Parts: sequence; structure tokens; C-alpha cells
Amino acid sequence: MNFPIPVRAVVIDLDGTLLNTAPDLARAAELMMAELGRPCPSPETIRTYIGNGVSRLVKRVLTGDMDAEPDPALFERALAIYHRHYGAHVADQSRPFPGVVEGLKAFKARGLHVACITNKVAQFTHPLLKQTGLFDYFELILSGDTLPKRKPDPLPLLHACEVFKVEPAELLLIGDSLNDTQAARAAGCPVFCVPYGYNRGRSVAELDLDAVVQNLEDADQLIRKAA
Repeated sequence: MNFPIPVRAVVIDLDGTLLNTAPDLARAAELMMAELGRPCPSPETIRTYIGNGVSRLVKRVLTGDMDAEPDPALFERALAIYHRHYGAHVADQSRPFPGVVEGLKAFKARGLHVACITNKVAQFTHPLLKQTGLFDYFELILSGDTLPKRKPDPLPLLHACEVFKVEPAELLLIGDSLNDTQAARAAGCPVFCVPYGYNRGRSVAELDLDAVVQNLEDADQLIRKAA
């Protein structure tokens, strides 16, 4: 890909891209496991579990495995407990990563459409963005339960294209994980990844992407507004 690339819209992942949410996600897991009377994985391990929504995170914490399924009754009980604790502490320690606010301001200054697309459900997405001061930067916010399908399915990206009236090639996704790159490729969108996020403990350089950017401010240097 030749840079700078012409885009008319930028959509950005939340956990691990916009915000460092790992401390609050891990704390809710610790409180959940304590209430269940079970040992909890370390915060470092829980960080590798982030990226496929709260339901999968809870399953991973319960089983210690990325793909295993816990006992259904235990899972339902644990999920309700997790929701209660996470809802009460959703933004206690979560903060924007360096360069995020500067990057969002730069995208808006270029006249680009800006959206947040996350697998986190809306009951957590909206309070989190509001309490961290990012909510008003976005024209569109798509949570994991907004549409029938979520990343890595391309539907959220294609929906954003429809809302903004742009072609997939004109919509850039900035994320931090395999989910993001798979969704972008399936939709036909360019994709950048940041190296500091939650890609199951693996380097984003291994993914099928167009650029690794150190932060959103750096991403702004690789794009220009399409005519």
C-alpha cells in the first residue's frame, strides 16, 4: 500500500486501542472469582483473554483456556456476577492510551467521519466512553450487541460504510487484534494496528494488516482525506 492512503472515515476499536481497560476488566474478574470461591488468574493472564467480548472473557477466566466451555450453570451465574462488578467499576482505572485524544482531534480536523466499533456490549461501552471523555468524538458507536453480528464478521464495518455513505476502501479500521484485521479484510477495508493492545499476547506484526502504527496520532500521518 502506498501512503498516505485516501480515506473518508476512520473506525476505531475500543479495548486495547482507544482505552487501556485491562485493569478494570481484571478487577471485575477478581471480584467475580472471589464471590465464586475460586482462584483467579493473574492480571497479566487476564490481559491475554481480552478481545472477544465479556462473555468469552468470563469463560476464559473460569476455564483457564482460550476456547473451552465451562459448565453452563456456572457460566450463567459467573456472567451475572461479572456484569454487576464490571458495571460498578467500568472506568475506575481505564484511561486513553497516549496519542488517542490527539489522534481523534486530528481526524476530526481533517473532516473525517469517526466511529468506535467494539465487541463490548452497549451497557458498558457508553458509560466507559462518557466517563473517560471520549464519547463526543464519535459520530457512530457500534457495540457488540448493536447489530446481529460483531467482529470478526464484516457487518459492523459495512454498516458504518452505509451510515457514512463511503466505500469500504475509503474506511480505515484501527485496532489491536486478529478480530480487527479479519473483519477489515472481510469487508475490504484498510486496517492499521497498534502494538500496545490485547492481541492474546502475540505481536500484531504477525497479522494481515496494512501498517503497524505506534498510536492514533501516528496513524494520522499515514492518511489523507479522500476527494
